[in-house]
Amino acid sequence: MQLHTREWGTGDRTALLVHGIMSDSRTWRRVGPALAERGYRVLAVDLRGHGRSPRGEYTPRDFADDLVDTLPPSADVIIGHSLGGLALSLAVERLRPLRAVYSDPAWSSPDPEQPLDPETFASGKNVTREHIARSNPRWAPEDVDVEVATLADWDADTSYFLDGRPLTGFVPDRPAVPSLVQLAEPSFLVGAEDVTRLRASGFEVRTVAGAGHTIHRDDFEGFMKSLDGWI
Repeated sequence: MQLHTREWGTGDRTALLVHGIMSDSRTWRRVGPALAERGYRVLAVDLRGHGRSPRGEYTPRDFADDLVDTLPPSADVIIGHSLGGLALSLAVERLRPLRAVYSDPAWSSPDPEQPLDPETFASGKNVTREHIARSNPRWAPEDVDVEVATLADWDADTSYFLDGRPLTGFVPDRPAVPSLVQLAEPSFLVGAEDVTRLRASGFEVRTVAGAGHTIHRDDFEGFMKSLDGWI
């Protein structure tokens, strides 16, 4: 499957951006231009079932395979957020970027004994602009507008890859390439034991103090600062 892509910049280096569930490439509206200003050609995908990309079957492996089919190999850096971080971790050995950044990746459930209800995510398609703004008080109005637009273009069936089970088994054993794990505070998807394992296996782990799950929209400056040395 060839995914729809959005592009910023014409630099000699390449940066790739992969969004989370319920979103699309428009979520990177500030990150893409900021990387372009730093000399990157930036490509951001719409995952299958999101934005202008095709629909289809929805499994973590499908999301990962689409990245391999669409994106150029050997990029200078790839940043994947949430579901995008999960997909990136399953594709990174084939894409072989110089560096990978996993921004609050969807690797585990908050409670491994508690199943994740896909209906909770699917029902998010119908939330109002007012609810989005109230739930995300640190977002700029433009980010709220983007969320409204991306939800309208999102196929809620993507939620059902969760299948009502806990999200487990996705924390990588080792980094395939030099890798940063960037966490919200608190992260509900990467727990303290996971952090210990990740650091022991060679990942660098940084937390953006006070940021929610969508770090790049909650605290853009903190998000960019956390990338020092990785972009």
